[in-house]
Amino acid sequence: MADLNQSSAYTQRPTTTATSSSSSAAFLKRLHDLHAPNSTQLVGILTLLVTGSILLLFTGLTVSATVISIIFFSPLIIVSSPIWVPAGTFFFLLTAGFLSMCGFGLVAVAAFSWLYRYYRGLHPPGSDRFDYARNRIYDTASHVKDYAREYGGYLQSKVKDAAPGA
Repeated sequence: MADLNQSSAYTQRPTTTATSSSSSAAFLKRLHDLHAPNSTQLVGILTLLVTGSILLLFTGLTVSATVISIIFFSPLIIVSSPIWVPAGTFFFLLTAGFLSMCGFGLVAVAAFSWLYRYYRGLHPPGSDRFDYARNRIYDTASHVKDYAREYGGYLQSKVKDAAPGA
């Protein structure tokens, strides 16, 4: 029985005399009850804060070390720049040339692979467009040839009209 009286004491709501403050307090209590974080969310928020603080500290240390190293090593960099600029240019060109050769080689291997599959009749992707373009070129060439045969005599007769002795 004693437990019942104690539990009922917790379920009763406190009453207030002010109507506007009681409605806002009830609203805030209901909002707090609905959106109160549980222990898992609190641990997650705490972990997020600790991790963010550590990462912010490391970022500050990194920026500070970078600025200090630039301040101390800039005279050395300026004095040795006649060596660094040509060396950097050489290594840049060497790297760019190597990467472009690898890229061109990869494109050549892919093209030869596509051609091999096309001539073997395996219909690689895009072969239908290739066949369509080839047929269009052939049809255009045959139309031009027929047009030249048809109107070739007309042009020769015009030349004879312009130069009757020819």
